[in-house]
Amino acid sequence: MVKDKKTIWQDKEYMVLILDLLQHEKVQKMKQFRQHYQINCFDHCLFVSYNTYLICKKLKLDYIAAARAGMLHDLFLYDWRKRENGRKGHHAFTHGKTACEQALTFLDLNDKEKDIIVKHMWPVTLALPKYKETFILSFVDKYFAIAEAFIKNIELEKENFII
Repeated sequence: MVKDKKTIWQDKEYMVLILDLLQHEKVQKMKQFRQHYQINCFDHCLFVSYNTYLICKKLKLDYIAAARAGMLHDLFLYDWRKRENGRKGHHAFTHGKTACEQALTFLDLNDKEKDIIVKHMWPVTLALPKYKETFILSFVDKYFAIAEAFIKNIELEKENFII
């Protein structure tokens, strides 16, 4: 798994696929919210997106939808550790739907991208993914959630890349 932002930023083919997302204010706002331990939502999504992109590309799957949905899968824009604004339901079960709703405020998502975002918490949530790309992102997401907690070699630099 690639855990180095410099490698990701230098992959021009990948960057072309997600550049419009990276430039959007809501995606940039993800930098304000801590995801797992010391990593913010933006960086977590970048790692998940890029690695899902690489796997799907190698397997000749829809790596474009995987990359784009990966960058948006945790676009929930709140501190999930605090119960605020009348938010209902446990974050683990609801944030995929919230992320999809947020993305739809500024993007048209195809069915595969929606499935990836909404169902990325499988098997925690019972909704079975419809696409192979959704399963792959779900596993990559879990890998990084664990890595961000226990593996210290993930690049946790302080730069805020603004494209």
